[in-house]
Amino acid sequence: MVIAIIGENCTGKSTLAEAIREALGGEIVTGKDYLRMAKSESMAALLFKKKLAAAVSGENVIYVITEREHIALLPEGAVRILVTADLDTIKARFAQRMHGTLPAPVAAMLEKKHGCFDEGEYDFRFDGVNGDAASLADELRERH
Repeated sequence: MVIAIIGENCTGKSTLAEAIREALGGEIVTGKDYLRMAKSESMAALLFKKKLAAAVSGENVIYVITEREHIALLPEGAVRILVTADLDTIKARFAQRMHGTLPAPVAAMLEKKHGCFDEGEYDFRFDGVNGDAASLADELRERH
């Protein structure tokens, strides 16, 4: 099964991915990790698309996506999960990553990007602050 975990920075995607991996097993791939598959970006993308297509009915691949263009790599049959959090939470989490300080340009970037994934077709919408990862993993297990 291909499980795409999609969302903005600091919404809880990696935490959810790890919880799903623990519950269902599988490999976690993040962002552009697939570029390691080949020397050229186009060849790496092609190989990664083939890997994902094979995983739809095979071993679990959990793909964590933070860039809209990576959604195009998903095969038909992939489970799409949108992970959301409010802007204040995103800013607070990002500030923690930056040792407690959120520079104004970074805050502006987060504000501009906030909500960029809201439009789209998703199998699940997951609250990255209050969502129950174990329940979602159970739903995924039942679904496939």
